[in-house]
Amino acid sequence: MSHEMLTRPIGASGIEASVIGLGTWAIGGWMWGGTDEAKSIEAIQTAVDEGVTLVDTAPAYGQGLAEEIVGKALVGRRNKVVLVTKCGLVWHSQKGNHFFDYDGQPVHRYLGKDAIIYEVEQSLTRLKTDYIDHYITHWQDPTTPIAETMEALETLKQQGKIRSIGASNTSAEDVAAYVAAGQLDAIQEEYSMVKRDIETSLLPLCAENGVSALSYSSLALGLLSGKVGPDREFTGDDQRKDNPRFSMANRQKIATLMVEIAPVADAHNATLAQTVIAWTVQQPGITFSLCGARNADQARENAAAGRIRLSQQDIATITAAAGTHLTNLDG
Repeated sequence: MSHEMLTRPIGASGIEASVIGLGTWAIGGWMWGGTDEAKSIEAIQTAVDEGVTLVDTAPAYGQGLAEEIVGKALVGRRNKVVLVTKCGLVWHSQKGNHFFDYDGQPVHRYLGKDAIIYEVEQSLTRLKTDYIDHYITHWQDPTTPIAETMEALETLKQQGKIRSIGASNTSAEDVAAYVAAGQLDAIQEEYSMVKRDIETSLLPLCAENGVSALSYSSLALGLLSGKVGPDREFTGDDQRKDNPRFSMANRQKIATLMVEIAPVADAHNATLAQTVIAWTVQQPGITFSLCGARNADQARENAAAGRIRLSQQDIATITAAAGTHLTNLDG
């Protein structure tokens, strides 16, 4: 894997970033069984040193904790990264649409202008920076017109506080409304070998409008990492504990899939996880793959996936194997 890290543009923003992005949901600790700040900082710094320029975080990841850790990790490295954070999940206000409770406190989906202006300042402080490269609406707010949300985001862009605009967890209707209201540069959606529905719903719309796609959960919360065997147990608040996707039947299907992918991985001197990530970023319409890492080794492994160049035959082999073994996956 002597290739350079593959990079691509974020929509029409003029910003280029590595196809592998570091996702920091797990670093926030929430729903992942806690966090280790020192290991998290090392993971972020290692990713950047390995050529990952896309670092994705959000206020909701541990109610500001992930952003604070990212801010500490990027001191002296800020100019090397395309920094992504989000807005729209709020606990400072009761406006909008109640979404869930966090430690007994309500969190609302709210994308009104007042909240966005408040949130961006909070994020800038936690991230120790004066601009955000790519700012994303985290979840969509049914109570606020998208035109109002976009007006606020376009204002922040004119002020230089953000450089590009994205939307996450969207419907086709949402994407169309964003495109109509201003310059939408990217969407961020769940996509993996076991969850491919956006191929028919959102990606064609994005292709028509020059909108990039950042995929998250490329390894399906670790299910596709090649490391979750039948004996792995999940405890505490780990969301995988009761997830039907992690059923024994599914783990057996994944194990069979991994046996078929192994020769491709071996040919590239790559791990199974790296091979799955490399396949993901070669799918039509998928621009970037966000991969979580909680320590330096995971960050290093993920980064290397951006230096793999799968052949068309490799991609066809993996796609066929996925089609055979993953069509009837539960959950």
